[in-house]
Amino acid sequence: MVAAVALFALLVALNNITDYDSNFQFVKHVLTMDTTFEGNKLMWRAIEAPWVHHLAYWLIIAAEALTGGLCAWGSVLMARTINLSSAEFQRSKTLATIGLVLGICLWFPGFMAVGAEWFLMWQSSSWNGQEAAFRFIVILFATLLFLHQSEDHLES
Repeated sequence: MVAAVALFALLVALNNITDYDSNFQFVKHVLTMDTTFEGNKLMWRAIEAPWVHHLAYWLIIAAEALTGGLCAWGSVLMARTINLSSAEFQRSKTLATIGLVLGICLWFPGFMAVGAEWFLMWQSSSWNGQEAAFRFIVILFATLLFLHQSEDHLES
């Protein structure tokens, strides 16, 4: 499951780099709030500076790539220790855990709190990423819960 998350996050980062403009438009429209409800009283939150749009997008891409990289390396470490003691296997989960938590922090506070609520992404019919972000959060959180189930019963 951790390896699958790694693949997903790395593909998302790769897609955002190789087809930069597609999701950059998403970030730009969310930050400028140009597709929120007309007469919105919270437009003072909008960020018009293109350099901020690019910075935010690169930070998102970096977090996606780091999530994927940590989960990939964590998967390798877990595979190497799968036949060792339960304690060693538990220790090998650290990087995967950090990667999963980073991904949750990107898509939950990043997209759901900041994007959807601060920049009112939920008001946009064309640039609303809440459903996708929610799916990512649930997958990452479920993987994190699965990863941290007790392995003590396997100790001989």
